[in-house]
Amino acid sequence: MKVQQVSLIESDWQDQLTSINIEANLFLLFVSPEFKLKQDVLNALKKIYPNTIIMGCSTAGEISGITVKDASVSLTAVKFDKVKLKKVSVTVKNMDCSKEAGKQISAQLQNKNLKHILVLSDGLNVNGADLVEGLRHNNPHVSITGGLAADGSNFNETFIINDGEIVDKTIVALGLNGEDLRVGFSSKGGWDSFGIERHVTKSVKNVLYELDGMPALEIYKSFLGEEAHDLPSSGLLFPLSLRVYENSMPVVRTILAISEADQSLTFAGNIPQGAYVRLMKANIDRLIKGAQDSAIGANKELKDTSDLAILISCVGRRLVLKQMVEEEIEVVREVLGDKPCITGFYSYGEIAPFGEFSPCELHNQTMTITTLSEC
Repeated sequence: MKVQQVSLIESDWQDQLTSINIEANLFLLFVSPEFKLKQDVLNALKKIYPNTIIMGCSTAGEISGITVKDASVSLTAVKFDKVKLKKVSVTVKNMDCSKEAGKQISAQLQNKNLKHILVLSDGLNVNGADLVEGLRHNNPHVSITGGLAADGSNFNETFIINDGEIVDKTIVALGLNGEDLRVGFSSKGGWDSFGIERHVTKSVKNVLYELDGMPALEIYKSFLGEEAHDLPSSGLLFPLSLRVYENSMPVVRTILAISEADQSLTFAGNIPQGAYVRLMKANIDRLIKGAQDSAIGANKELKDTSDLAILISCVGRRLVLKQMVEEEIEVVREVLGDKPCITGFYSYGEIAPFGEFSPCELHNQTMTITTLSEC
């Protein structure tokens, strides 16, 4: 397995492309919405590498090595020697189609040699929790990681790169097949819960209407104070911790939209009626420690031998960490060692299991890491 990485900016992207000197069978592109020449980049790649799989998405920040950039493209060229790749994609009309889309992808990738699925999804028109449920349908024992595309903190329009096309309302997934693949993964947060736990008394899928019988938006605004004026973007700083069952592992949910008309909150994943939620706030040291813990988990099996590390961190973490954001990338590098290329992006949602023997889940506000190599 060979990996090469370049960071493209508009002024010299053509020169950077010429530095790639491996016969890649996969290109991963994490692209800033501000990068205006993205279609030109895709056209050039398709011309030079007509048979190479190209997949990627829009971001809230591009990770290249230990740097976090804007207005750039983090491009990673990968040449697998033994692992067989299969890319599929599905378009969705709206969020209600998310679970079925996941099932379609799972069915198309199903194979006795399937080892791992890497998935990138539209970040605004897909219910991430339903997508994950669908993805698990035909392949319950196959590991799945990935994330939801982002658009900075604008929540306006995200896009997916599917070979030479830039599209929305699309999910693209890559099946990695073969016993020669070695994969590690982990997803950790580091947020602090505060306040009392509240009962979800009215919700429909990912739309929360009432907490303890009171309008959800009203309660949420009461916690945010002055920050409430900047909703929904300020909601990234105050996610919810969700506990569906008394003994279940809490997951974090981030706000995508609000409705003053019915006082509701729309989240990146489902908020089941009957569940319990608590507000969360950031602790910078704990966020960085969360990234370190995620790297330790992803590195456990590969022990410093991975060739590629794909980091998908949440836009909310970036907004909290601000100028310290690269510290969470640096601690990942310290754990993984110097060997792997590091690429990735800041997202609207992360997809990964909690741990080695856990089912895949949608997360928000985590650092999710996938490490890959061939044996």
